[in-house]
Amino acid sequence: MLLVADNLQITRREIAQAIRHRNPGPLRSYVMALQEAGAQAIDINTGPLGRYAAEEMSFCVKTVQDVSDLPLLLDTVNPVAMRAGLDANRKTAAINGISMEPTKLDTILPLAVEYNVDVVGFLLDGRSQMPRQLEDRLALALELFQRCREAGLRSEQLVFDPVVAPLIWEDGLHRNRDLLEIIRRLPEILDFPIRTVVGLSNLTTGQGASLAKQQVEKIFLCMLASAGLSWVLMDIHRRESIVTAHNCRLLLDASIFAWEAVEAG
Repeated sequence: MLLVADNLQITRREIAQAIRHRNPGPLRSYVMALQEAGAQAIDINTGPLGRYAAEEMSFCVKTVQDVSDLPLLLDTVNPVAMRAGLDANRKTAAINGISMEPTKLDTILPLAVEYNVDVVGFLLDGRSQMPRQLEDRLALALELFQRCREAGLRSEQLVFDPVVAPLIWEDGLHRNRDLLEIIRRLPEILDFPIRTVVGLSNLTTGQGASLAKQQVEKIFLCMLASAGLSWVLMDIHRRESIVTAHNCRLLLDASIFAWEAVEAG
C-alpha cells in the first residue's frame, strides 16, 4: 500500500494561516515532517476555497514541490482551483477526485484527460450518496469506469475509492465488510488490474475512545491490505498505524521473510 498523508488540510489552523498569508515557511516545514514520518504521497486538501481559490491552490502545489518529490493528490471540488493546481504541478500529481455527480463528470473529469493525470473515482451516485447494497456499489463502479473511458481517460488512470463508512453509522460494519469485498472483486469484474484507495480516517469519525479508535484502525488496515488495497489516505503521524502498514507490506509482498525487517513500533 502506498501511504498517502491526509494531514495537509485547510481545516488545520497553521495550514490555513500559511496559505492565507502566502507564507511558505510553515508549509515547507510541515511537508518535511510528513516525509520524515513515512509519507509516500501527500494529499493537498484545500476544500472549495474562496475568491482566491486558484492562487491558493497554486501556492500550495509550488510550495510543497519546492521541498518534496512525493506524488501529490489535489483535493478540491473547485474546478478552477484544480486547474490552477495542475498548471502549477512540476512533478507527479493526481486528482482527488470525481464521482457520478454530474458537475464532477462535467468539470473535473475533463481535467484528468486534458492533463493526462490519474484520478480518484468515488463510488458515490449522482446525489453523492453511497448505495447500501454490495451489488449496487459494484454496478456503480462499472458505470463510473465506462463514463471515464467514454470521456477519454485511459483505464489505468482511474483509482477507485469504495468509500469507507463511519463505524458509528447504523450499518457501518456491514458497509465496510462490503468494501473489502469490492476491493477483492473489482479486478475480476472489470477484467483489468485496477487500483483502489480509501480514506482510513472516515472509519473512526465521531465519538469514541482514542485508544479504541487506534486499535480498530490498525486492524482494519490489515484487512484492507489483505484485500489488495493499493493506496491508503491516513494520518501519517499515527506511528502505530504506519508500523502496521509496513509489516502488512512485508508479509504480503516480501519474497523472503526476515525478522530483522519487522518493525516493532
